[in-house]
Amino acid sequence: MPVARLARPAALVLSGALLLTGCGSGDSSSDTDTGAAVTLDNCGETVRVESPPERAVSLNQGTTEIMLSLGLADRMAGTATWTDPVMKGLEKANAKVERIADNNPSFERVLDADPDFVAASFVSTLGKGGVATRDQFEKLGVPAYVSPSDCVGKDNDSGGDGARTKALGIDAIHGEVRDLAEVFGVEKRGEQLVADLKERTRKATSGMDASDVTLLYWFANSDSPYMAGCCGAPGVITRALGAKNVFDDTHEEWPQINWETVADRDPDVLVIGDLTRKSQTAESAKKKIEFLESDPVTKNMTAVKKKRYVLLSGQAMNPTIRTVEGVEQVASALREFGLAG
Repeated sequence: MPVARLARPAALVLSGALLLTGCGSGDSSSDTDTGAAVTLDNCGETVRVESPPERAVSLNQGTTEIMLSLGLADRMAGTATWTDPVMKGLEKANAKVERIADNNPSFERVLDADPDFVAASFVSTLGKGGVATRDQFEKLGVPAYVSPSDCVGKDNDSGGDGARTKALGIDAIHGEVRDLAEVFGVEKRGEQLVADLKERTRKATSGMDASDVTLLYWFANSDSPYMAGCCGAPGVITRALGAKNVFDDTHEEWPQINWETVADRDPDVLVIGDLTRKSQTAESAKKKIEFLESDPVTKNMTAVKKKRYVLLSGQAMNPTIRTVEGVEQVASALREFGLAG
C-alpha cells in the first residue's frame, strides 16, 4: 500500500480466515518449542532472538495478523498502524492485545510496552521518519524484524513507495510466516498456516482462465490516485489468476497516475480498496464508486458503466497473508462477471 500514507468479503473469505486461525488455536504442546536462540538473515541485517518472545510489539497490521493467526496473542504486548478491521476469525484474539496506536506510535510509546521483540511490515516503519530505526531498537537489546516482502527485490530508496526490481512472489509472504513461527518456537503452526494459504489459492484459481481480462487496482486518493504497478501484492493476485494489470508497464509500487491515462487504458475490471482509515480522499469503496460514476473522465469507462467493481481491504492489497483473500475475491468476481471460467 502507499506506506507513507498508510494501507468485505463473503462466506468464502470467512471460511478461509477460520482455516488460518485453526492452526493458531491448537494446543502449543503440539509444537516443538525448544526455546533455542534463532538467527535470521532479514532484509540485509542479522536478527538474533535469544529466546521466544513474551512481549512482542507488532508495528503494522500485516505482521499483527500473522502473529494472531499463529496463536500468539498471549505473547504480544501491543499492536499499531491499522488500515482495516482485523481479519475475520481473529477478533477475539486481537481483543486480548493492547492497541498502542492506530497509526505509527512514538518510539517512547513502544518502549513503554517493554517489548522483547518488534516486527514491522514495511522498511519505512523501522527507518528514518518511521517509529524508530532498527539500530535504535537493537541498541536497547530489542530484536527488530521487517517483512521480507518489502525488501526482497525492492528498491525502497527510489522515492514514493519504492519500486520493484523483480516481481514479488507469494513465497516471500510464506517466508515471513515461517520466520515468525521460528522466532516464537511454533514451527508446526507456521507450516500449517502456509499449507492452508497454498490450498486456498489453489482452490480459488482451479480451472480459471482469465488470460483476456484486464484489471486495475486503485488503493486510495481521488485527486492523485495511487494505482498498483506490476509487481507488488496486486501482481501476486494478477499472476495467480492469469490476468493482466493495465499498469504492468511500471515497476513503481504505487505510482500516482492521472485519470485521463486510466480512462485511456480502460480496464475490464476495477479492483478498489475499501479502507476504513481517513487520511486520503476517497478512502472507502463507496466514496471511490461515487467518484467514478460522477467524474466526466471516468464515468464512461467500461468497468464503470458495467459496474465491474471488486472491493478489497487495504491489507488484501498489501503483501500479507490477506493477499490470498484478494486472490479469492477477485477470482470469485471474475466468474460472477462472466469473464473467466
